[in-house]
Amino acid sequence: MDTLTLLDRLVAFETVSRDPNRPLIDFVRAFLAERGVASEIVEAEDGRKANLFATIGPADRPGVMLSGHTDVVPVAGQDWTSDPFRLRVAEGRAYGRGTADMKGFVAAALALAARAAGRDLAVPLHLALSHDEEIGCVGVRSLIDRLAARGFRPRLAIVGEPTGMRIATGHKGKLAARATCCGVAGHSALAPRALNAIHLACDFVGTLRAGQDALAASGARDPDYAVPYTTIHVGQIAGGTALNIVPNRCTLDFEIRTVAADDPEAILDRLMAEGARIAAARQAEFPEARIAFERLNAYPGLATPVDSEAVAFLAALVGSGETHKVAFGTEGGLFSDRLGTPTLVCGPGSMDQGHRPDEFVALSQLAACDAMMDRLLDRLAA
Repeated sequence: MDTLTLLDRLVAFETVSRDPNRPLIDFVRAFLAERGVASEIVEAEDGRKANLFATIGPADRPGVMLSGHTDVVPVAGQDWTSDPFRLRVAEGRAYGRGTADMKGFVAAALALAARAAGRDLAVPLHLALSHDEEIGCVGVRSLIDRLAARGFRPRLAIVGEPTGMRIATGHKGKLAARATCCGVAGHSALAPRALNAIHLACDFVGTLRAGQDALAASGARDPDYAVPYTTIHVGQIAGGTALNIVPNRCTLDFEIRTVAADDPEAILDRLMAEGARIAAARQAEFPEARIAFERLNAYPGLATPVDSEAVAFLAALVGSGETHKVAFGTEGGLFSDRLGTPTLVCGPGSMDQGHRPDEFVALSQLAACDAMMDRLLDRLAA
């Protein structure tokens, strides 16, 4: 199968993060087995989802690993002009959920695997497919645990998120947390006699905004990013049950996305101290006042040196040594941090098209990715 045919098959699997990805993984496993390639399955606890790892070529030495996630974001509430889970090709574009983010790369990697299976490789090709990347790079961790336990360290990992086939050497790290604000319930007609948890939450949001302003004004800088400083963002807030009840509980979820020079834990510690100060100011009158914190998820940033052998190797494959850093997070930081593997991000399409209705990847981008894969195969072959 060629890349476009494989992409058609992959898009048809409705692998929204809340749903199983196992049918897609089983398809890939069968596809590889038909070409004499064994694969290893790392299941999630409930068996509905799984990661896949395969090696083509000599298994006793490190090779080049192509990494991609198989889950996609939801389509609910989006105005698509065609079925998002049926590939549509028109005007030089392939439309469908996940075409850009990032089943286009996965399809190209599978097409390469099929070609590689018929070649004598001196350096192995590794294929790593994961689940639940879209909800915080969750699924790949069990695969990394297994690889780390046996001392596996590829010479290079290429994460195929959409970069327009340009080499990305870095992305910010992310820490997601929840603040639970606790007040005292009461009748809204007697509101001053109660402690409104939503008001506490708003006070804490003010602290987050002040922290963001400080980072923007005088924080560490990395000019390679479109937003060159660390950011703090509130994404969700929930509280209250009825208009005439003073709420005693409100939660807000926020994230910290850090440039390499900033420590997300140190920033969170400062924010937690401010939360404690806000609550303490009300505890003389309302002893129940409290803001509790919970870490929800975190993944490290990626910062591969631009003068590394990894960049030089990939530059020869894509035909350009131009590098940049991407605004979005990837699994690359985990491969670099936990396996010690030089990692780069490079894949077809643009994230400007990801997560949107009528998501697409240009056919020219798939062709460029196929060309990169062919050059990689020549480098790996004996």
